[in-house]
Amino acid sequence: MKTFTKMGLSLTLSINAYAGTVITYENIDAPHSLRDIAQKKEPPLIENNNSSDQFIDIFKNATISGQIRSIYSQRDYAVSSNPDNYATALGGQLKYETSSFDGFSAAVAFYASQDINFATGSRSKEEQDSELSSDKGNFTQLAEAYVNYKDGNLNLRMGRQVVDTPLADSDAIRMIQNTFEAYLGTYTVGEFTFMAGKLQNWQGYDAGLADGYIPVGKTGAWLSSVAFSNNLFDVSTWIYNITDFSNILYTDASIHYNLSQDVFLHSSIQYINENELDDSMVNAQLYGAMAAVNIHGLTFTTAYNKAIVSKGKETFSGFGGGALYTSMDTMILNDIAIDRNSQAIVCSLSYALNNFKLLYAYGDFIGDRNSLGKKADIVEQNIGFKYNVTKNFEFSAVYTIDNDKIDSSNDQTNWNRLQLMATYNF
Repeated sequence: MKTFTKMGLSLTLSINAYAGTVITYENIDAPHSLRDIAQKKEPPLIENNNSSDQFIDIFKNATISGQIRSIYSQRDYAVSSNPDNYATALGGQLKYETSSFDGFSAAVAFYASQDINFATGSRSKEEQDSELSSDKGNFTQLAEAYVNYKDGNLNLRMGRQVVDTPLADSDAIRMIQNTFEAYLGTYTVGEFTFMAGKLQNWQGYDAGLADGYIPVGKTGAWLSSVAFSNNLFDVSTWIYNITDFSNILYTDASIHYNLSQDVFLHSSIQYINENELDDSMVNAQLYGAMAAVNIHGLTFTTAYNKAIVSKGKETFSGFGGGALYTSMDTMILNDIAIDRNSQAIVCSLSYALNNFKLLYAYGDFIGDRNSLGKKADIVEQNIGFKYNVTKNFEFSAVYTIDNDKIDSSNDQTNWNRLQLMATYNF
């Protein structure tokens, strides 16, 4: 199971406060808070007059949506003995969603990714980048299949679905985003939103594409949360019980304020407490803080995370992208917070002009001596841009440089990676 947190196309501009991630281009159009998720647009409502014709109309008024995506990725290793790899994939999503009848609706969505062989490295020579379409070179999954019920401020959803919470999220930074087999309910009261439910299984880029749906914990993960959100403050608290693995408390708070029409300020803090269950080795406390200022489209962001880890234990980054403010394209504090206290600081500068956005981010991940007396110090740099060619079509790129300042011979921490991505939504 992959637990790496990915910043993806880490192009700083806007903030996904409830999930606690570093500001990224991937989050520009994402809901700002859990409250926004609970109140997102529902399928068209069909008035119920108890006739069979009205029931048939839920299919006549169904919507079809989807995405076509293509990615080229290339990783060049500084260690010559390790083969460089590359891949080009084409795929996307196709979703069918009924309209609502008496509050009920349903949807199914297929996700697929296929390597383009002539533009992909040889699998037998370990030259293929398997992150796009699995090590088999292809991937197809019925990734969404759910029934939804909405009645006023209550929303219930059962089945395979997209989930975005601090420690379980979609992380749509490669070809296939994560989805979960889950039972979730949300309820809003004024500026408060409550969520509760259970995650059973999950699939996607972070779960390992070759394995399809795999368990979340031994018998699933229970979660509950309460969030408060208005135009100035966001505060949320989440509790996860990942069976036979860990009990986790996550909480964050943020302030966002427009000083003027062209000056925007944002700051956030977070705290995570992870307690070990059944000898899982997960036992740690994590702290984080982040501040950002946007002036006339120019955004400067500074983020910090600290992990305090029990001897011989480690941290858990979640099912998906994770919650830490300092997460980058490939590097996350959890990668080095094993049997040692660790810290990370990430600074980024981005600029947005009309449909074009540009970013540079620099992160330093430092680990104290572990039980073997070894330290860690890894620097990652992300250089990227995103261009909205039209409302539905966008092109983006990110170039990642990883440099291990202590061990230059480690092929896992010394390499460069290029990703080009074109996405069309319909």
